[in-house]
Amino acid sequence: MPIEIGGQTYYRTNEACAKIGIGRATLFRWLKAGILEKRFKDRRGWGIFTEDDLKKIGAEAKRIQVQYVVTGDGNEKHRPS
Repeated sequence: MPIEIGGQTYYRTNEACAKIGIGRATLFRWLKAGILEKRFKDRRGWGIFTEDDLKKIGAEAKRIQVQYVVTGDGNEKHRPS
Protein backbone atom coordinates (compact mmCIF):
# COMPACT_ATOMS: atom_id res chain seq x y z
CA MET A 1 0.00 0.00 0.00
CA PRO A 2 1.49 3.39 -1.00
CA ILE A 3 2.42 5.77 1.78
CA GLU A 4 1.72 9.48 1.99
CA ILE A 5 4.32 11.86 3.40
CA GLY A 6 3.67 15.59 3.38
CA GLY A 7 0.87 15.24 0.84
CA GLN A 8 3.08 13.29 -1.61
CA THR A 9 2.36 9.64 -2.42
CA TYR A 10 5.34 7.27 -2.38
CA TYR A 11 5.60 3.65 -3.49
CA ARG A 12 7.88 1.04 -1.97
CA THR A 13 10.16 -1.00 -4.22
CA ASN A 14 7.80 -3.98 -4.59
CA GLU A 15 4.84 -1.71 -5.28
CA ALA A 16 6.79 0.26 -7.90
CA CYS A 17 7.94 -2.93 -9.65
CA ALA A 18 4.41 -4.36 -9.69
CA LYS A 19 2.91 -1.12 -11.01
CA ILE A 20 5.50 -0.86 -13.81
CA GLY A 21 5.70 -4.58 -14.56
CA ILE A 22 9.44 -5.14 -13.99
CA GLY A 23 11.45 -7.20 -11.53
CA ARG A 24 13.37 -5.88 -8.54
CA ALA A 25 16.73 -6.82 -10.07
CA THR A 26 15.88 -4.82 -13.20
CA LEU A 27 14.85 -1.80 -11.13
CA PHE A 28 18.03 -1.91 -9.06
CA ARG A 29 20.17 -2.27 -12.20
CA TRP A 30 18.51 0.77 -13.78
CA LEU A 31 18.85 2.79 -10.58
CA LYS A 32 22.55 1.94 -10.43
CA ALA A 33 22.86 3.09 -14.06
CA GLY A 34 21.39 6.47 -13.04
CA ILE A 35 17.89 6.40 -14.54
CA LEU A 36 16.69 8.80 -11.80
CA GLU A 37 18.43 12.09 -11.01
CA LYS A 38 17.41 12.01 -7.35
CA ARG A 39 16.12 9.29 -5.10
CA PHE A 40 14.04 9.30 -1.96
CA LYS A 41 14.41 7.02 1.05
CA ASP A 42 12.16 6.43 4.04
CA ARG A 43 13.35 6.66 7.65
CA ARG A 44 14.75 3.11 7.42
CA GLY A 45 16.83 4.00 4.38
CA TRP A 46 14.67 1.98 1.99
CA GLY A 47 13.97 3.39 -1.46
CA ILE A 48 10.57 4.97 -2.12
CA PHE A 49 9.32 6.28 -5.44
CA THR A 50 7.02 9.11 -6.53
CA GLU A 51 4.54 8.99 -9.41
CA ASP A 52 7.05 10.98 -11.48
CA ASP A 53 9.71 8.36 -10.70
CA LEU A 54 7.35 5.62 -11.86
CA LYS A 55 6.71 7.47 -15.13
CA LYS A 56 10.47 7.76 -15.81
CA ILE A 57 11.09 4.12 -14.95
CA GLY A 58 8.05 3.05 -16.99
CA ALA A 59 9.37 4.98 -20.00
CA GLU A 60 12.64 3.06 -19.70
CA ALA A 61 10.70 -0.20 -19.57
CA LYS A 62 8.95 0.69 -22.85
CA ARG A 63 12.09 1.83 -24.64
CA ILE A 64 13.08 -0.34 -27.58
CA GLN A 65 16.71 -0.99 -28.43
CA VAL A 66 17.50 -2.18 -31.94
CA GLN A 67 20.65 -4.21 -32.40
CA TYR A 68 22.45 -4.75 -35.69
CA VAL A 69 25.09 -7.26 -36.66
CA VAL A 70 27.51 -6.99 -39.54
CA THR A 71 27.44 -10.02 -41.80
CA GLY A 72 30.39 -11.49 -43.65
CA ASP A 73 29.49 -9.50 -46.76
CA GLY A 74 29.67 -6.19 -44.84
CA ASN A 75 25.89 -5.65 -44.72
CA GLU A 76 24.03 -4.83 -41.55
CA LYS A 77 21.11 -7.00 -40.51
CA HIS A 78 18.64 -6.47 -37.72
CA ARG A 79 19.04 -8.97 -34.92
CA PRO A 80 16.06 -9.34 -32.57
CA SER A 81 16.94 -8.80 -28.93
